[in-house]
Amino acid sequence: MTRVGVVTFPGTLDDQDASRAVRQAGAEPIQLWHKDPDLHGVDAVVLAGGFSYGDYLRCGAIARFSPVMDTLIAEANKGLPVLGICNGFQILCEANLLPGALIRNNHQKFICRDQKLRVENNQTAWSNLFTVGEEITIPLKNGEGCYVADDELLARLEGEGQVVFRYVDFNPNGSLQDIAGISNAAGNIVGLMPHPEHAVETGFGPQTANQAHGGIDGLRIFQSALSSLLS
Repeated sequence: MTRVGVVTFPGTLDDQDASRAVRQAGAEPIQLWHKDPDLHGVDAVVLAGGFSYGDYLRCGAIARFSPVMDTLIAEANKGLPVLGICNGFQILCEANLLPGALIRNNHQKFICRDQKLRVENNQTAWSNLFTVGEEITIPLKNGEGCYVADDELLARLEGEGQVVFRYVDFNPNGSLQDIAGISNAAGNIVGLMPHPEHAVETGFGPQTANQAHGGIDGLRIFQSALSSLLS
């Protein structure tokens, strides 16, 4: 069975939800502790959401120096699939595994809502089961989710197809060009601010037209990783 590691830092909140999502997708979740540099032979890694180290200094800035990250950076650069969700996305940017940065929401408030996204790139390890242009709904909750980059980097991300998910209808945090998630050039590393692990099980996901809390669009993000590993 495919083994997907889920890293826990001090202040991580959604590691158990991420582990449940991995299990729902058909893989075995493996708990990884931030002080342990050993990835224990996992096939992919998820950096879950939360407030690592209380978001002191900057979101993800301290977690980036945890022992597990040295190994993760090396393996990610060799092609290990890595998904960073919310605080995990911030950590990936701080670790220079993804370009750009996340700053305080432009309205200076924490926001929590079901958010519509458009899939812009289905050629990554974490999006290959979607179709380009497909619209999905994923819960979002952040206070520092505004993605920023300089004009040159934004042009490169757009030109090289590294924008994976984009906000639709409403930009919840002021992210430039409505960017909700990006990948590295190789496509094995993806970071996004919305929380797909909260949309993997009927009865516990976003509202749908046919069912209360029936949305499970997030499940395919985790299933995509399994698909890429088995292909």
